[in-house]
Amino acid sequence: MPSIFTKIISGEIPCYKIAEDSDNFAFLDINPNSKGHTLCVPKKEVDKLLDLDEESYTKLMVFSRKVGKAIEAAIECKRVGMTIIGLEVPHVHVHLIPLHSMKNATFGHKESMGPEEFESIAEKIRSYLK
Repeated sequence: MPSIFTKIISGEIPCYKIAEDSDNFAFLDINPNSKGHTLCVPKKEVDKLLDLDEESYTKLMVFSRKVGKAIEAAIECKRVGMTIIGLEVPHVHVHLIPLHSMKNATFGHKESMGPEEFESIAEKIRSYLK
């Protein structure tokens, strides 16, 4: 059965898309630790990060860095944190989280936003990728 991320990539489930290339896809986390929290995923459905082949792993990291730099430019924050946990969805995903304090990195604090704010943030980040 396809993961929720595979369904997002295929367009079966809507998302606030940030970027896409031939191998990877980035979109806003709908339950964000902070505003601008973005997920970068390989289009190829692989459960665990270390099960990615070396080329796919490298491409995901390069893609995530590019998206992270755009987040850093678009969202006022102290830095953009990166974490890869992978327990909640069986599809490799990189969390890029604008950090204001350590609470943003804990997954215990969540931001509440409406559709308009999500779209505004997504557009702002996308503008730094052009």
